[in-house]
Amino acid sequence: MKIVLGADHAGYDLKEELKSILQQEGAEFLDVGTLNGEESVDYPDYAEAVARKVASGEFDRGVIVCGTGIGVAIAANKVKGIRAANCDNPVSARFSREHNDANVLTMGSRIIGSEVAKEILRVWLKAQFEGGRHAGRVDKISKIEERSGVS
Repeated sequence: MKIVLGADHAGYDLKEELKSILQQEGAEFLDVGTLNGEESVDYPDYAEAVARKVASGEFDRGVIVCGTGIGVAIAANKVKGIRAANCDNPVSARFSREHNDANVLTMGSRIIGSEVAKEILRVWLKAQFEGGRHAGRVDKISKIEERSGVS
C-alpha cells in the first residue's frame, strides 16, 4: 500500500509519530510536508497536495494532520474523487473505510493523543471497503461531485 502524508505546523509532530506505524505495517509512504514543525504554514496547501496524489492514483490513500483535522478534511474534500474522513476514534476510522470507502484520513493533533491516533491509523489501514449496499451510496457521493463541478 502506498500512503501519502501531510500536515501543517500543528500536526507536524503527530505526523512524524505516525510514520512508525506505516513502517510497522509495511506501507510505502511519502511525506509531502510540512517538513518544519516550527514554522507556521497554511493547511490547505498540504491537504491539497495529499488529495491530488491520491486522486491521481499515484497513492492508494492519504493521511493529513492539523490541529483539529477539520480544516484539512474540508480542503481535501474539494478535490474530485477524495473522500476524506476526520476520525477521532478507531470505530469511526473503521466505518469510514468499510462503509464510505474513505481514501484520506484526517486527524486533529489537538483533539487526540498520539496513542489514539496510532490506533486509528492501524485500524484505518487494515479496514477494507465492504461494497454491497455501501457502493451505491458512494456512487451517489461521486454524482454529487459531478453535479457541483468539484475539480
